[in-house]
Amino acid sequence: MPTQPDPTRRTSDQLRRSLARLLPGVHVGVPRGRVAVVHLFGPIAGGRRSSSVGELAMHLRESRRVPAVVLDIDSPGGSASASDDLFLAFERLARAKPLVASIRGTGASGAYLAALAARRIVANPNAIVGSIGVISVGPRVPRLLDRVGVSVTVRKAGRLKDMGAPWHDDSDEEQAKEQELVDAIYEAFVARVATARRMSSERVRELATGEVWLGTRALELGLVDEIGDFERAVEIAAEMAGVPARSTRVRLRQPLLGRLVDRFAARAALSLGDEIEARFADRYRGL
Repeated sequence: MPTQPDPTRRTSDQLRRSLARLLPGVHVGVPRGRVAVVHLFGPIAGGRRSSSVGELAMHLRESRRVPAVVLDIDSPGGSASASDDLFLAFERLARAKPLVASIRGTGASGAYLAALAARRIVANPNAIVGSIGVISVGPRVPRLLDRVGVSVTVRKAGRLKDMGAPWHDDSDEEQAKEQELVDAIYEAFVARVATARRMSSERVRELATGEVWLGTRALELGLVDEIGDFERAVEIAAEMAGVPARSTRVRLRQPLLGRLVDRFAARAALSLGDEIEARFADRYRGL
């Protein structure tokens, strides 16, 4: 006789699915044996977005359903600390199971740093690759403040506490300290590249000028392993894991409350924009 389904188990599965829709930090289920795909699109910034990608990498590392992962990249980079945090998260993932990076559009600066964690890097022939370097930029507007009659009162403990503040020009000491920080981050970046790409530090420094190359040239320079598209990256990851070349995109679920807030905020922003546009048009209609 056919086995009757266990109503208790069915109820438990339904409850788990319901909770997954409400709770944060639960990633979309991956069909067993499929290559998981993680998108790294747009600028890399600190805060919730980068931490969510790092958390997703941890989930994929621990999941028995996921045999391999492809990191799908189209990003110009961004925050140095956030990029290095992603590198460390993906490095842990790559030690546990095959991880292949696919640079489809741009894999520059911090995004290239994240790609270095992968066992193989595949780039489109015309992808933008590289930008190995560090930059620190900030406006200084003391003369503008003087012109508009704005003064800034500062009370601080520690002479460098307001280093980089826009209301004053940098002192020689502040410039030296800022350059010291930039140089330290640069050396760490060079070391990551040298280890991942099996190059000498001297050779990496020759390439670490901040410039970018097309994928084909990046292959000649040893910055990527193969020219190919996203599907080729999935094939390589599947071959490493010994599974069919089928993939599924994964992402962390946002809690129900967060989704509602985001939708409300988006609609409010659109409404505000429409209102400003209407009033602006009314005010200057006669010009």
